[in-house]
Amino acid sequence: MSESIDLFKVTEVELVYITDRRDFDRPVVTNPDLAHQIFRENWREGTMELVESFYVMFLDNAKGVKGLAEISKGGATATIVDPKMIFAYAIKSAANSILLAHNHPSGNTKPSSADISLTKRVNEGGKILGIPVDDHLILTPGSYTSLRNRGLF
Repeated sequence: MSESIDLFKVTEVELVYITDRRDFDRPVVTNPDLAHQIFRENWREGTMELVESFYVMFLDNAKGVKGLAEISKGGATATIVDPKMIFAYAIKSAANSILLAHNHPSGNTKPSSADISLTKRVNEGGKILGIPVDDHLILTPGSYTSLRNRGLF
Protein backbone atom coordinates (compact mmCIF):
# COMPACT_ATOMS: atom_id res chain seq x y z
CA MET A 1 0.00 0.00 0.00
CA SER A 2 1.47 3.35 -0.96
CA GLU A 3 1.46 6.30 1.41
CA SER A 4 -0.19 9.50 0.35
CA ILE A 5 2.02 12.59 0.42
CA ASP A 6 0.42 16.00 0.79
CA LEU A 7 2.65 18.24 -1.31
CA PHE A 8 1.16 21.41 0.16
CA LYS A 9 1.52 20.54 3.85
CA VAL A 10 4.39 22.51 5.37
CA THR A 11 5.85 23.11 8.80
CA GLU A 12 4.44 26.10 10.63
CA VAL A 13 6.93 28.72 11.80
CA GLU A 14 5.92 30.59 14.93
CA LEU A 15 7.61 33.55 16.55
CA VAL A 16 7.01 33.86 20.27
CA TYR A 17 8.52 36.19 22.85
CA ILE A 18 7.41 35.64 26.44
CA THR A 19 8.58 37.84 29.27
CA ASP A 20 7.95 37.74 32.98
CA ARG A 21 8.97 41.37 33.45
CA ARG A 22 6.90 44.49 33.05
CA ASP A 23 8.32 47.31 30.93
CA PHE A 24 9.02 49.50 33.96
CA ASP A 25 11.00 46.69 35.65
CA ARG A 26 13.58 46.51 32.86
CA PRO A 27 17.10 47.73 33.58
CA VAL A 28 17.97 50.63 31.25
CA VAL A 29 21.39 50.58 29.60
CA THR A 30 22.76 54.11 29.34
CA ASN A 31 26.48 53.36 29.10
CA PRO A 32 28.99 50.52 28.60
CA ASP A 33 29.56 50.15 32.35
CA LEU A 34 25.90 49.22 32.90
CA ALA A 35 25.91 46.88 29.91
CA HIS A 36 29.06 45.25 31.28
CA GLN A 37 27.45 44.71 34.70
CA ILE A 38 24.33 43.14 33.16
CA PHE A 39 26.34 40.84 30.89
CA ARG A 40 28.65 39.81 33.73
CA GLU A 41 25.78 39.09 36.12
CA ASN A 42 24.07 36.90 33.52
CA TRP A 43 27.15 35.13 32.14
CA ARG A 44 27.11 31.36 32.51
CA GLU A 45 28.81 30.79 35.85
CA GLY A 46 32.26 29.25 35.82
CA THR A 47 32.91 29.75 32.10
CA MET A 48 34.51 33.22 31.84
CA GLU A 49 38.06 31.83 32.09
CA LEU A 50 37.30 28.49 30.46
CA VAL A 51 35.57 28.91 27.08
CA GLU A 52 34.85 31.79 24.74
CA SER A 53 31.12 32.57 24.51
CA PHE A 54 29.12 35.18 22.61
CA TYR A 55 26.03 36.87 24.05
CA VAL A 56 23.55 39.42 22.72
CA MET A 57 21.40 41.80 24.76
CA PHE A 58 18.14 42.96 23.21
CA LEU A 59 16.93 46.49 23.96
CA ASP A 60 13.63 48.31 23.55
CA ASN A 61 13.36 51.86 22.19
CA ALA A 62 14.11 53.33 25.67
CA LYS A 63 17.24 51.11 25.99
CA GLY A 64 15.44 48.85 28.46
CA VAL A 65 16.69 45.26 28.44
CA LYS A 66 14.15 42.93 26.83
CA GLY A 67 16.36 39.89 27.20
CA LEU A 68 19.72 38.27 26.70
CA ALA A 69 20.80 35.18 24.77
CA GLU A 70 23.95 33.10 24.48
CA ILE A 71 24.44 32.84 20.72
CA SER A 72 27.48 30.58 20.69
CA LYS A 73 29.98 28.78 22.88
CA GLY A 74 33.34 27.61 21.60
CA GLY A 75 36.74 26.59 22.83
CA ALA A 76 39.48 28.27 24.81
CA THR A 77 40.44 30.69 22.02
CA ALA A 78 37.44 31.18 19.72
CA THR A 79 33.74 30.76 19.10
CA ILE A 80 31.88 30.75 15.79
CA VAL A 81 29.14 33.39 15.54
CA ASP A 82 26.45 33.26 12.87
CA PRO A 83 24.99 36.76 12.36
CA LYS A 84 21.74 35.19 11.16
CA MET A 85 21.22 33.77 14.65
CA ILE A 86 21.84 37.17 16.23
CA PHE A 87 19.13 38.73 14.10
CA ALA A 88 16.76 35.77 14.44
CA TYR A 89 16.76 36.40 18.19
CA ALA A 90 16.63 40.19 17.74
CA ILE A 91 13.62 39.99 15.45
CA LYS A 92 11.91 37.43 17.69
CA SER A 93 12.23 39.76 20.67
CA ALA A 94 11.21 42.83 18.61
CA ALA A 95 14.46 44.51 19.66
CA ASN A 96 15.02 48.14 18.70
CA SER A 97 18.79 47.78 19.15
CA ILE A 98 21.30 45.22 20.37
CA LEU A 99 24.47 45.00 22.43
CA LEU A 100 27.06 42.33 21.66
CA ALA A 101 29.48 40.77 24.11
CA HIS A 102 31.99 37.97 24.20
CA ASN A 103 34.74 36.95 26.55
CA HIS A 104 38.43 36.34 26.15
CA PRO A 105 39.44 33.52 28.53
CA SER A 106 43.07 34.65 28.11
CA GLY A 107 42.34 37.82 30.10
CA ASN A 108 43.38 40.07 27.20
CA THR A 109 40.75 42.73 26.38
CA LYS A 110 42.38 43.71 23.07
CA PRO A 111 39.98 43.08 20.16
CA SER A 112 41.26 40.74 17.47
CA SER A 113 40.87 41.49 13.77
CA ALA A 114 38.14 38.79 13.71
CA ASP A 115 36.32 40.59 16.56
CA ILE A 116 36.39 43.87 14.66
CA SER A 117 35.37 42.26 11.37
CA LEU A 118 32.40 40.47 12.95
CA THR A 119 31.28 43.65 14.70
CA LYS A 120 31.34 45.60 11.45
CA ARG A 121 29.46 42.82 9.64
CA VAL A 122 26.73 42.62 12.29
CA ASN A 123 26.56 46.42 12.41
CA GLU A 124 25.94 46.58 8.64
CA GLY A 125 23.22 43.92 8.90
CA GLY A 126 21.65 45.83 11.76
CA LYS A 127 21.52 49.00 9.68
CA ILE A 128 19.66 47.17 6.93
CA LEU A 129 17.17 45.64 9.38
CA GLY A 130 16.73 48.77 11.50
CA ILE A 131 18.27 47.06 14.54
CA PRO A 132 21.46 48.99 15.25
CA VAL A 133 24.39 47.61 17.23
CA ASP A 134 24.90 49.96 20.19
CA ASP A 135 28.20 48.42 21.28
CA HIS A 136 30.33 45.27 21.42
CA LEU A 137 32.03 44.49 24.72
CA ILE A 138 34.90 42.12 25.33
CA LEU A 139 34.86 40.76 28.87
CA THR A 140 37.62 39.13 30.86
CA PRO A 141 37.51 37.88 34.45
CA GLY A 142 38.72 41.24 35.75
CA SER A 143 37.95 43.83 33.10
CA TYR A 144 36.20 44.72 29.85
CA THR A 145 36.57 46.95 26.81
CA SER A 146 34.05 48.69 24.56
CA LEU A 147 34.66 48.54 20.81
CA ARG A 148 32.42 51.61 20.36
CA ASN A 149 34.51 53.62 22.85
CA ARG A 150 37.65 52.54 20.99
CA GLY A 151 36.13 53.81 17.72
CA LEU A 152 36.39 50.40 16.07
CA PHE A 153 33.00 50.46 14.33
